[in-house]
Amino acid sequence: MRILIYDNYQSLSKWVAHYIARKINLAKPTPEKPYVLGLPTGSSPIGTYRELVALYNEGKVSFQNVVTFNMDEYVDISESHPQSYHYFMWQHLFSHVDIPKENVNILNGNAKDLDEECRLYEDKIKEHGGIDFFLGGIGADGHIAFNEPGSSLSSRTRIKTLTYDTRLANARFFDNEVNKVPRTALTVGVGTVMDAREVLIIVSGFNKARALRSAVEDGVNHMWTVSMLQLHPHGIIACDEEATLELKVGTVKYFKEIEEQALANLPVL
Repeated sequence: MRILIYDNYQSLSKWVAHYIARKINLAKPTPEKPYVLGLPTGSSPIGTYRELVALYNEGKVSFQNVVTFNMDEYVDISESHPQSYHYFMWQHLFSHVDIPKENVNILNGNAKDLDEECRLYEDKIKEHGGIDFFLGGIGADGHIAFNEPGSSLSSRTRIKTLTYDTRLANARFFDNEVNKVPRTALTVGVGTVMDAREVLIIVSGFNKARALRSAVEDGVNHMWTVSMLQLHPHGIIACDEEATLELKVGTVKYFKEIEEQALANLPVL
């Protein structure tokens, strides 16, 4: 697992966006063989999406032959609701780039049969040959997507009841009223994310420091689902300095030293 440490959220977001754009460009995707991205919502990826839009406007990346699968969506909330993840993705990324609408895949939290919706989502990922690159963020309790503490590390896309802690954290998007936050959601599983050929997790801010420490310095644990990244052959964590405040000094120094030369030699778009 690679740990990339940046001075702040802005520089972290810029590097992640350039990395994703480079992956797309190197793949040289076509309509017959698109590049498949897994994408998150929440505050963590907003800076990355902003930078990707800038790269698109500069002509440095195209999403014409990119297919996306989002991590999750609330149940019983309309797609046009300002806090739905459909709305979020079109507001922050999709409406600003050249991705065809039919290439966008987001779970339908209003499907008549939610179990069937989850099964079909997994099937569609398989039909596309799997996900090439999964981008993610984490909660303060170390969850990825809505795979909260105690989730199976081999879980697949499914219906998930949200914990009070998660709903409380998301209440800031719902007029700070926790009772307005949906109690259930559809989410890809930990196993779904780990099946991707490459996974990159964004960790920003001191409130994520404990989760980062558990993911990096402790063992794999279903109470910190992001810790599963330790077992991925191509797992990356991109974090800022604030998020490292609970890591050991030696851990931070180690990862900074081994990445220093590699980062210096990365090609510039």
